[in-house]
Amino acid sequence: MKLKSLFVFNAITAIIFGVGSVLAPQMIVSLFGATLNPAGMLMMRYGGAWLIGIGLLAWFARNAADSEARRAIILAFLICYSIAFIVALISQLAAVLNAFGWGTVALNLLLALGYGYFQFAKQQAV
Repeated sequence: MKLKSLFVFNAITAIIFGVGSVLAPQMIVSLFGATLNPAGMLMMRYGGAWLIGIGLLAWFARNAADSEARRAIILAFLICYSIAFIVALISQLAAVLNAFGWGTVALNLLLALGYGYFQFAKQQAV
């Protein structure tokens, strides 16, 4: 896998979920078998705004040359998606969401592993 492909995949998924969270938070959480009160809708919209930002950062970084800044982005994404994976896994094991929630577990694991590869394994090969 190329780093550019990982950045593009990250950008597309983050922006899609981000836009959905901003524009239709209740619909998004209903897919996972949950409901929102007004404060929850506000928090989903804030989270969506951050997802759009993460997606845009991944998109803008996709063609960046190897640099300290690009390595910092990879490390930040590795930490972000590792934490998100742990949170999603704990939530699924506690049956907070329906079976669709396993998709978020898998997505966060995939992204964490991808960024882990480029943070550690790929740098050793260069």
